[in-house]
Amino acid sequence: MPRVAPIVLLPALVALAGCGGGEPASEPVPAGGETTTLLAPQPARPASTPAPRPLERPALRLPSVLHVDGRWIVAQPQRRVRLRAAPRGRAVGAIGPRTEFGGRRVVSVLRRRGDWLKVIVPERPNARPAWIPAARTRVAGTDVALVIDLSDRLLTVRSDGRVIARVAVGVGAADHPTPTGRFAVTDKLRMDGPGTTYGCCAIALSAHQPDLPDAWNGLDRIAIHGTQSPQTIGVAASLGCLHAGERDLHRLMRMVPVGAPVFIRT
Repeated sequence: MPRVAPIVLLPALVALAGCGGGEPASEPVPAGGETTTLLAPQPARPASTPAPRPLERPALRLPSVLHVDGRWIVAQPQRRVRLRAAPRGRAVGAIGPRTEFGGRRVVSVLRRRGDWLKVIVPERPNARPAWIPAARTRVAGTDVALVIDLSDRLLTVRSDGRVIARVAVGVGAADHPTPTGRFAVTDKLRMDGPGTTYGCCAIALSAHQPDLPDAWNGLDRIAIHGTQSPQTIGVAASLGCLHAGERDLHRLMRMVPVGAPVFIRT
């Protein structure tokens, strides 16, 4: 079993894109019974998450491929580092060892070039990775990856290439489709619990929703989370987030590590 490292619980506010139910005013229900709801900020706190396993190979000797020793590569910044548009290129931001929600920062690595790592971070737009110096990170690996099929409305968890779970999910409505591409898990958050807007928990992704309503006043981040409207599971009803049942979310919170790659496809 992977070692579980405790995380200090810090207060945070989250208004993730594409959630349903609760007190906020809802838009009219379209044909077919699908619903889209705008939300107010909700309290969240980081959940404990398994620590990524160290790689057998040193960080600066990573090959420029996605896998090492059969695992997906992740990196933990050990201090604040600048995000670069290219190795030694212009600065496009900065990240520290903690996320904006207070959890441990673990970024998914796409490739290596010399002493630099190309990483997926939510501080950058979709499909716009950044480069960070490998020497300022702890490089590790994870066996787990998520594949989300929007047409089938199905989330599949794979570990070392094997399917270990399949979960039915609700997806973005036609006017607010869930973005597709390669993303990563950034945070695992404990929410208010069953019957509330986000249910028990939310697995935040690096993906952003570019197609939000003008009236939306929350974040544009995509997440996998619960819902107080279970009829939205398995249909295209959200503003882009992925709705799942409480039991399935508890399973995902246990088995999905922060930093795991997420592939969303149509």
